[in-house]
Amino acid sequence: MLSLPNMLTYGRIAAVPAVVACLYWYQIPAMRWLALGFFVAAAITDYFDGYLARIWGEQSNWGRMLDPIADKLLVAACLLMLAAIGTITSFSLWAAIIILSREILVSGLREFLAELRVSVPVSKLAKWKTTVQLIAMGFLIAGPAGDAVLPAGWTMVLGLALLWIAAVLTLFTGWDYLKAGISNIVDTER
Repeated sequence: MLSLPNMLTYGRIAAVPAVVACLYWYQIPAMRWLALGFFVAAAITDYFDGYLARIWGEQSNWGRMLDPIADKLLVAACLLMLAAIGTITSFSLWAAIIILSREILVSGLREFLAELRVSVPVSKLAKWKTTVQLIAMGFLIAGPAGDAVLPAGWTMVLGLALLWIAAVLTLFTGWDYLKAGISNIVDTER
């Protein structure tokens, strides 16, 4: 439970309230940058915890259980805060709803299939979806503060465009998981 990969996962969970707290003071550009720093550090741990666990042979049931929880906490908290502070509004709220709905669907499906001792591996497309989603949220967390680096308004435009790309990928990967889950459920009902 105290292996480095698990410690990275714990760090990702600890980053969630830090990002949320910084976004609470979203009007202060320095707080947006601090939120982005915590978010980027957490996103990087999402890659390294699993990678290190595999190459060091430190994979565990605890890590397999905790990693997706940490991912979903980070994504859900950030999307909710970005909606609450008015960064994600109007039609783009649908992209956030699609992403959150898929996360809940896949979590429930995996939990049910685990009882059947069926594993649903993460697809390459799902990994791309996660990457695009995290980059989108990074742009959105930077928000107007990012205009100091990019031309005025481009931070939000890029963030929202990438959020919609992530939402479309989310639909495809969610459908893939649902098909795999339904086929296993149908097979057990026979």
